[in-house]
Amino acid sequence: MTTATTVMGLETFSYQIGKGWAVPAFPALDSEQTLVLVFGAPEFADQSAPIEELCAAYPASTIIGCSTAGEIHGATLMDRSLSVAVMRFARTKVASAWAPVRSAADSFAAGDAIARQLDGPTLRGVLVLSDGLKVNGSDLIRGLNSVLAESVVVTGGLAGDGEAFKRTWVLRNGRPDEGGIAAVGLYGEHVHIGHGSRGGWDTFGPERLVTRSSGNVLFELDGKPALPIYKEYLGDQASGLPATALLFPLSVRRSAKDEARLVRTVLAVREDEQSMVFAGDIPEGSLAQLMYANFDRLVQGAEESALCAGSGQTKGPLLSIAISCVGRRLVLGERAEDELEGTLSALPPGTKQAGFYSYGEISPFASGRCDLHNQTMTLTVISEA
Repeated sequence: MTTATTVMGLETFSYQIGKGWAVPAFPALDSEQTLVLVFGAPEFADQSAPIEELCAAYPASTIIGCSTAGEIHGATLMDRSLSVAVMRFARTKVASAWAPVRSAADSFAAGDAIARQLDGPTLRGVLVLSDGLKVNGSDLIRGLNSVLAESVVVTGGLAGDGEAFKRTWVLRNGRPDEGGIAAVGLYGEHVHIGHGSRGGWDTFGPERLVTRSSGNVLFELDGKPALPIYKEYLGDQASGLPATALLFPLSVRRSAKDEARLVRTVLAVREDEQSMVFAGDIPEGSLAQLMYANFDRLVQGAEESALCAGSGQTKGPLLSIAISCVGRRLVLGERAEDELEGTLSALPPGTKQAGFYSYGEISPFASGRCDLHNQTMTLTVISEA
C-alpha cells in the first residue's frame, strides 16, 4: 500500500540458510516512506530467493543492501544469513540512487552521479553501499563530496565477501548485482542522523613523512623505501605479509596540526618496487605512523563510536546501522561480538541494530565531509522527531 503514514515504525529480523525467517510474517510497514536495509552473506548472489521474497513484501518501499564479511543483527554476529531492518518514517521522504562501477577508474564519476541523483534543498543524509572490490573508495568519496553540501551527513560502507575477496554484490531492483553502488537519501527537518567512527588501535614508533606515493600505493617514508621500514617493525611477523598486515594498519593524518587520523589497511605488498598497496589513498606530504591491535581498546573504540553517533538522540525508535571492518573481526576473533554488545550498551535502551562487516567504512571523522576509513567501527543512528 502506498499511502503516507503519521506513525513511525521500526523492526529488525533475520534469515538463516537452512532455518528460514526468524519471524512468522514480515512486519506490516510497507509505504513510500519506508526504508528496508538488507545485509547478506555472499552466497545470496546465487541463492536470491529469500531476498526476492522480502522485496515482494515491500513493493512501495525503498530497498538497498549488500554482501558482507559477516552480518550484524543486534549484538549477534552471523554468517550465511540476512540481517534486515525495516524503518517506516512518518514525516521523512526517502529516495534511492544507483550508479555502475565496473573498475576503479569509474569511482569518482559514480560518486558524482549518486550525489546528483539525490541532491536537493531538503537532503539531510545519504547512506551509501558500494561494491567492495572494483571501487576506489577514496575517489568515490571525492565524487560524493564534489556535489553534496558539507551539511549533508554521508555514511555507509563497502560490500564484503567474507575472507575470499573475490566478488561482492549490491542490491539493484531487488536482486544482487556486481559492480554497482546504491544509495538512499533522507529528506526533511524531522529526520535525525547521528554518526560516529572510531578505531581503538594504538600507535607505535615514530611518525614519518610520506615522501612518495601514488593514490593508494605507498613508495617512500622519510625518503626511504616504505616496505623495508614496515617489515622492520613487524619483525618475525613480516614473513606472513600481506595477511599479517591486518594486525598492523597505518594511521594517516594530513599534517601535524590535524587531529583527524584515518586508518589505512595494507591490501598487498610489491617486493619488486618495495612498495605497499592500501585500501585507501596515502597522500604525499601526509604523516604516517604504525598501529597495533589492543582487544580492549578496539571494544572501547566501538563504544566511543556509539556514544558519538547517539549523542542527543533520546526519543525512539532508534536504528543503529553498524558497519565494522573485516580486519577488526579477524583480529577480535571470538571476541568480535564484544564490540557489538559495546555499541548497544552505549546507545539508548531499545535501540535496534543491523549492519555488517565491510571492506571499508564511510563516515565523517567527527564532523564535516565524509572520509573513507579502514579498521573502524562506524555507526549511523537514525531517528525521527
